[in-house]
Parts: sequence; structure tokens; C-alpha cells
Amino acid sequence: MLVPHTAGASDTRRSLNAGLHRLHLGHDTLCVHAGALRRPDGDGAALLLGGHGAGKTLVTAALALREWRVLAGDVALVDVAASGQASVRGGTGAFLARRGPLRRWFPDIGVGDGADTGKVDLRSRFAHETPVVPCAVSVVAVVDVDGDPRTGDGTVGLLDQHTAATQWLRSSAHLLDRVMEDEDAVLREVEDAAAIRHRLALVRSLATAMPVHTVRGVPRTIAEHIDALAGGERPS
Repeated sequence: MLVPHTAGASDTRRSLNAGLHRLHLGHDTLCVHAGALRRPDGDGAALLLGGHGAGKTLVTAALALREWRVLAGDVALVDVAASGQASVRGGTGAFLARRGPLRRWFPDIGVGDGADTGKVDLRSRFAHETPVVPCAVSVVAVVDVDGDPRTGDGTVGLLDQHTAATQWLRSSAHLLDRVMEDEDAVLREVEDAAAIRHRLALVRSLATAMPVHTVRGVPRTIAEHIDALAGGERPS
């Protein structure tokens, strides 16, 4: 994808990210809007899906406090094998969270002065890791942080295959779903029909091969459930 010389910094970044999306797709790697962490014992990774504001970063922080190692803060590079097995190759290093929710859920994490709406980068607070080889995903969860105290121990569910494929499809289009400052530029055009069909085939393969759980509750409770799922427990 050519970046016009007149493009500003933001549009240049968006265009380059869209180009990387297309490049990785050609190698059966999806750029997924997700947090990713490796288990403390190194045996497998968790992939945290969810829309903007769902609480992925808060759950990532809660797992990091349980000694999970962060592989990706916001966008994970996910290799898709012919079998449908997912592996995390790496991802974005930035690990940004708003001060307000951090102060509420993790008062022991010093986030400094500043407005609650301001963001802080947590990458220096927790262990990060770039996999030497892709790390096999053992848990995929759509997270939903709910501040209602009546949520208690939280809830764990399982998406049906079609809904799981739709979730993968949306999450893997994250770098294309951006409105450009240049009104004539459309990032979706980075994918031609063949590329879209290829990405659809990959997400269907993932949805067939891997269960996608839903986990709702407060961040620490969600982290406990993901820990249990990674250990082989399944929701009743």
C-alpha cells in the first residue's frame, strides 16, 4: 500500500499498519485485536478478545499480577496452522490503560498524577516476552469487565461456532477498521476479494478447532477463571 507524501503522521501509521495486516495475512498470520500472555510455567498462552472498552487491558494486568508474561498489549500476531491451532508470534509492545480504572481495580499499582481519563503505559511494570518460537494458544476468551458487585464469582460461557468465527473475523480486521483523515482513503481496500476469502477461511478454521469462552466479572476474577481454563478446567 502506497502512503501519499501528503499524509499526516496518524494516517501514515494507519496505512503502514494496514499494509502489515495484508503482509501477515499472506503468511497465514492474523493481526488480532487482543491481549496475549504466556502462562507462568511457559506452557501455552491466553488470548483475550473483546471490543474497545471491554476490559482486555485490565484483565491483562490482572493476569500479569499472577506472573503471566505479556506477549502483546493490544494487537497480537496469531499464526493459524492448517489444523486451526493458533499460536502467538508476538504483538504490540505498548500496554496502555486509563488511570481511572487502574486506580479503581489495582490501587497498589502506582499510576502517578493525572486525570482519570489519561493513559499510562504499563510495559515497564510487568514482565514482557517476545517468543523465540510462536507460543501455542491454550485459552481463547472474550472478556467483559463488569463493575457490578452482584457479579460475584463472575460467569464463564462458551460461544457457538458461528459466533466464535464472527468474533475472530471482527477482531482480525482491527487494523483495517480505521477512519482516515483523508476522506478519499479507505483502509478496507487493502484486502481484495481473494484476501478476504482467505481470512474467512482462517477464522472458520480457528472457530472449528478452538473453543472460544466468554468470561465476565471483575478483572481479578476473570483472571482466576482464565488461569483455571488454562489448567484444563472447563465451565460446568
